[in-house]
Amino acid sequence: MSTWPPPIDIVSRVPSPAGAPSLRWGVLGTGWIAERFVRSAQRHTAQRFVAVGTRDAERGASFARAHGIPGVRVGVQALVTDPDVDIVYIASPHPSHRDHAMAAIDAGKHVLVEKPLSLNANQAREVVSAARRAGVFCAEALWTFFLPRWDVVMQLLDSGLIGRRLSVLAEYGEFLPDDHRAMDPALAGGSLLDLGTYPIALISLLLSTPTRVEAVGTLNMSGVNAQTGALVVDDAGAIGVGYTSLASSTPTTAVIAGDAGAIELPGPFYQPGDVVLRTWSDGEVFRFSEPAIAHDGLHFEAAGVANAVAAGLIEAPQRPLDDTVAFLELMDSVRDRIGARFVGEH
Repeated sequence: MSTWPPPIDIVSRVPSPAGAPSLRWGVLGTGWIAERFVRSAQRHTAQRFVAVGTRDAERGASFARAHGIPGVRVGVQALVTDPDVDIVYIASPHPSHRDHAMAAIDAGKHVLVEKPLSLNANQAREVVSAARRAGVFCAEALWTFFLPRWDVVMQLLDSGLIGRRLSVLAEYGEFLPDDHRAMDPALAGGSLLDLGTYPIALISLLLSTPTRVEAVGTLNMSGVNAQTGALVVDDAGAIGVGYTSLASSTPTTAVIAGDAGAIELPGPFYQPGDVVLRTWSDGEVFRFSEPAIAHDGLHFEAAGVANAVAAGLIEAPQRPLDDTVAFLELMDSVRDRIGARFVGEH
């Protein structure tokens, strides 16, 4: 096995997160992902978290104490209208993403919305249109695409080393307990919008316009999607295969294969980790390695957003809004094939 670099000079171009300009963040939501996002950004960047918004004042106060956040705001409007907040990080449950994003945008605030941006493509278009009209920054917090690992992947793809792209294979399965929020139909539960976001978003990004989408899925006892397998064919004949499950754990790997080589992302492919390039002509294997720090890598997303806002951008180059809409269009197609609907969806 050869060491990095491959036959071209490729290193991550992601700037040090510590150098990103400081924004004043308001956090809407106090759950698992909010805790990890705040903790990672505080540890590695100069971002300032000035307020947390919540329906439960006691829970908000506990979150604020744990993370050294000075302000607690009860209710969405109290947070999004806070003059000390530059940007709102929305980490509320999936069904609230659209409405909470619109509230922040209407208040003139920049917004970073946890993935997925909304329940479906129609809702996403509403959010995107509102943000563009208001001239405020808006992005889906799909943190994978902000990582150094992903910057290396994109450079390898641009280099042509794997030749014509033939397939994208991605899967993410994780056994979740019965009391997990993903089991709740009222919270748009199921594997698709939670774990499945990662493989479907990867396929959407790396394939061109889909011409055929097939999918099969099963439900669990609570009535939410337990597992789904999807097959996508694009207008160039490339094939995407995605799988997601909350009933069992899988290696969570991804492979981008071409007629000259392949890029492998050992699991979990959506987190910081290695990139492996294999070339067919000479059998060489090249490996790029970075520390596998799991969700402590969320600070790359916070820094990327801060850099974009400071530069006057209203979208993140790492995750343009049109890419988010295209991903949700594909997700809608997958859901249509298996008959998956969400409570209160419009």
